[in-house]
Amino acid sequence: MTTQTAPNPAVRAWRDLDAEARLLPGMSLGRIPVPAGAAVADRLWEMGVRLVELEEPVDLAAEGAAEHRRAVDLLCLIRDLTARAVQVDWDLRLPAEGSAEQWKLLSHLHPPRGITGLTDGDEALHAWRTRHYLCKLVWRQGPGFVQIRDRRWGDLRRFTADEPHYMEAIALLDRGTSRTAVPAEVLDDFTAEHLVLHVGELAWWLPYRVSRWLQEAMAV
Repeated sequence: MTTQTAPNPAVRAWRDLDAEARLLPGMSLGRIPVPAGAAVADRLWEMGVRLVELEEPVDLAAEGAAEHRRAVDLLCLIRDLTARAVQVDWDLRLPAEGSAEQWKLLSHLHPPRGITGLTDGDEALHAWRTRHYLCKLVWRQGPGFVQIRDRRWGDLRRFTADEPHYMEAIALLDRGTSRTAVPAEVLDDFTAEHLVLHVGELAWWLPYRVSRWLQEAMAV
């Protein structure tokens, strides 16, 4: 029996956001396969990419370990590109049995083109688009501590962790890992503060490390 592995996801990429500018020679970078990895967004940025379009939706309603891994890999790409202030055109499918406000967990990411799976998907999409800005959920590494700043809920919430096992857990969660790979008390704390997304047996770190400040860092 032969097991088939899904090909790496791919994006279409351009050097400019403006629709007319993208028609000029040299603005389109064509179709680019994007293997999973922390350096993918950096590589796209260095190529001059300022707009990407995902070829497939992020499907959080799909069943199966491979599908869960695929969704998390795509979310990693969107998160890391958002941190670079790169526009991402993507589509999101949410589980119909989930909370009507489950989209808010992801509302720090660049807004998708469409949301399916919610009865009020259009309303959620409008709220996401009109309330989105960079640095809505970020984290930074200080000397011996990690600080997270969260504005997804309308106010500023700050969390600081200086225990080494919390920082080790963030490193594991960053690309998505099995929930059993993270100490239960740490995962419970992060989950209670809405800092991780659970996708099947995977847990994924939601905040991004900001790469481009829109204003002075102290004001964010």
